[in-house]
Amino acid sequence: MSEPALYLKQNVVTEPLYNQWYAWWYLVSPMTAPLFVANLHVKIMESFVANPAIHVAALKSPALRGGPYLNYGVDRVEGVKALLERTLSEEALSLKYAQAMLDLDKLLSTAEGFSLEELYPRVPDLLRGYVELTYDLNNRASPRFFESLLYLSPFHRESSQSLCMRLVHGDARPYVFSTPRLDTDDGSLIVKTPYRNEAIDQLFSMRRTPGPVGPVREALGVEAKDHETFSTFFTDQPPRPASRYDGEGVRIRYFGHACVLIETRDVSILTDPVVSYDFPSELPRYTYADLPEHIDYVLITHGHADHLMFEPLLQLRHRIGTLVVPASSGGGLVDPSLKLMLQNTGFRNVVALSEMETLPLPGGRLLGLPFIGEHGDLNIQAKIAHLIQLGGRSLLMAADSNALEPHLYDHIHRAVGNIDVMFLGMESEGGPLSWMYGPLLPTPLSRKMDQSRRLNGSNAVRAIEIVQRLKPQQVYIYAMGQEPWLGHVMVMGYHENSPQLVESRKLMEYCRGQGITTGLPYGQAEFFLR
Repeated sequence: MSEPALYLKQNVVTEPLYNQWYAWWYLVSPMTAPLFVANLHVKIMESFVANPAIHVAALKSPALRGGPYLNYGVDRVEGVKALLERTLSEEALSLKYAQAMLDLDKLLSTAEGFSLEELYPRVPDLLRGYVELTYDLNNRASPRFFESLLYLSPFHRESSQSLCMRLVHGDARPYVFSTPRLDTDDGSLIVKTPYRNEAIDQLFSMRRTPGPVGPVREALGVEAKDHETFSTFFTDQPPRPASRYDGEGVRIRYFGHACVLIETRDVSILTDPVVSYDFPSELPRYTYADLPEHIDYVLITHGHADHLMFEPLLQLRHRIGTLVVPASSGGGLVDPSLKLMLQNTGFRNVVALSEMETLPLPGGRLLGLPFIGEHGDLNIQAKIAHLIQLGGRSLLMAADSNALEPHLYDHIHRAVGNIDVMFLGMESEGGPLSWMYGPLLPTPLSRKMDQSRRLNGSNAVRAIEIVQRLKPQQVYIYAMGQEPWLGHVMVMGYHENSPQLVESRKLMEYCRGQGITTGLPYGQAEFFLR
């Protein structure tokens, strides 16, 4: 007797994990993942095992929720200790890589402008053949990594990749970047499979196209003990239909944070996917069920975990025609290639777009624009704003651009003219540099230096500089992390007098005074350009 054809439920959360930690940009690249294992994960677990009470006490303060504290009670010490011991054993090569990186940094610190040729034999054995030694024009030495070779090396550990699946009935999820997943007591299961496994596409295609559960279960390698739990993720009830837009002009749907669906009858474009799961809720929102069956283009502005989020991207992979990412500098430790990263996680058609480079679209074009700020003054080139031109209208998805140099936008305006709609983030008080990049630093920054190099987007003054120069007719503030389905990756805790909201109101007041349509969408919004 054949199996019945079933649908994957719309409220199945699927978190990508790396060594049981929530996976993001720097945990997917083999150039950086070992440093996060050695310099963050191991250290947090060692701290918790040594004194769990400190972690419990720290997390009683909302201000410390995004800090390096495990969100477990003292009763979980043995579980954390077991994961720590397993990590030290299974990730022994990663720990050696991290030490080799320190040794390489010390070696290059001895370079004084003379030829680096004699240093190659002294590069740590583990790294030899994976780096080129270079100077900048001020005779400061640094390595350039051959990233493509690292993806073919033992440092690219697909055996550390897995998926954690469970049903959810609300938005509340614990913060994920400081706490590994220890168990499946909440009705979840962990599937050990590389992210590139095509069975993941087969699984998520069942959200709209029913099929038998058995073949996808086997292709994913779900263990026998988890078969019953896995079966609870499916239903015979079809999802509500979500047809493509077939009207006049451009329809713009705000899905939350920096996720915006832009459609004409000829093309569909989704920016920085962060999508709510579908379940009964008092807060109106668009969900996975509201996305078109095929998304022609997905645009990524930068690699930060609230913009390049592997959780929704893996679930949408089978729907995406072309995935557009910013081009990186190539081989820089803080600037991994997003194109290589996504190709090695199973995305087939990935385009890396450079500044002022265009990509033809049906009925228009996509133009990459410079994106400065929000990266702590590090030389990270894998960040870009997207100017989408369709049917004679233009939309700028500026992400977290910060007008550190307002004259940049004079040059941009001369190239592109006035724009119709601008979406801009205003996270005007971001975290310090070490909060995101600390595990990559060979030497910790002083607190004063660290606090001065914050991951800030625009405040009102900076945002107004952009508006004055690009002359948009409509300005919307997005990417603020306010939606409740962002809580597991962002710790915002806004209140009425939070600087970010105060600055946003100042920008909106300015725009209204200039006759510019403005707003701060929340949850769900829809606009039209005709």
